[in-house]
Amino acid sequence: MPDVRSSIEIDKNTPVLKVENLTKSVEVKTGAGFRGKKQISIVENVSLQVRRGETLAIVGESGSGKTTLLRALSMISPPTSGKISLNGELIYDGKPLMKRLGGRIQMVFQDPDTSLNPTMDVKGIVAEPLRHSHYDGNSLEEIVKSSLKNVGLGEQFFEKHPAQLSGGQKQRVSIARALSSSPSVVLLDEPTSALDAAVQAQVLNLLLDLQARLQLTYLLVTHNISVARYMADRIAVFYAGSVREMGPSESILMEPLHPYTSTLISAFPILDAHKRNLLQMDIVGEPPSVVNPPKGCSFHPRCPYVKDVCRANAPPLVGYFNDHYAACHFALEIRDNKIPIAGKAS
Repeated sequence: MPDVRSSIEIDKNTPVLKVENLTKSVEVKTGAGFRGKKQISIVENVSLQVRRGETLAIVGESGSGKTTLLRALSMISPPTSGKISLNGELIYDGKPLMKRLGGRIQMVFQDPDTSLNPTMDVKGIVAEPLRHSHYDGNSLEEIVKSSLKNVGLGEQFFEKHPAQLSGGQKQRVSIARALSSSPSVVLLDEPTSALDAAVQAQVLNLLLDLQARLQLTYLLVTHNISVARYMADRIAVFYAGSVREMGPSESILMEPLHPYTSTLISAFPILDAHKRNLLQMDIVGEPPSVVNPPKGCSFHPRCPYVKDVCRANAPPLVGYFNDHYAACHFALEIRDNKIPIAGKAS
């Protein structure tokens, strides 16, 4: 696939989205007869920045909290605590600071069959984010027309319903809907995983072309490491609800510092990444329970480098080099001594 990202001019010093210590907790019932209650954190103390015109990809196993993070950022399911700033303006500080984001953060969901209203036509779906704005009918139609044109769909799709569209066309409508309000940040939740292989490539190239032309900023969730490598300027590796490693894509993929990242990459070589998927990886052990997480570093039951300090203390996210961060007590040792594919926890 041609690299259209090279034409994007990125201001590396401008964070469009800034997230500080974001936590999303839910209450679950516990004990005999489920009479007890307990707060558990699905996403815990996540801090990150997404810069103007770039893509930050979040990768990790199912259940690691990636989609929960996106839903919290979009206020579909607001965070429990933390801060969120958009273009330097604080929009969440323990509670939403505005009733509506005005379309400034939009989301493209994984499955268009469940995210598009089957009773609405395409025109109504794309115009939906603007329903609280002050546009007359002519202005609204022009915006819808422009949004559909951007994703390669013409006016002949105005009156069609989702059931009349192919999978790729549905996802293009989802993207058009997200772009109709000219958002500052677009959240992409596995935008191609529900599509067949041929259509996936088309949608990825469309997203990159739109980013180049419209200077879009993406926060992308994906299981597919090749998608992260192709789409992202930077990668954040998620495990058990928190960021374990974050940095420039090539630095993360070629010189990982966290044992979880190293295991993911070494299990499936980067040269064959287009054939691989994180869901198919044979990682020793099981993800930790969110109800009763292990003490210390939550990865230690599966880690081939585990030591007593790992069982006792959770490591902070520390910067090492080239904007590369890792949450591991032995990050530099891992850099110098690569984890073997068949490594087992001690």
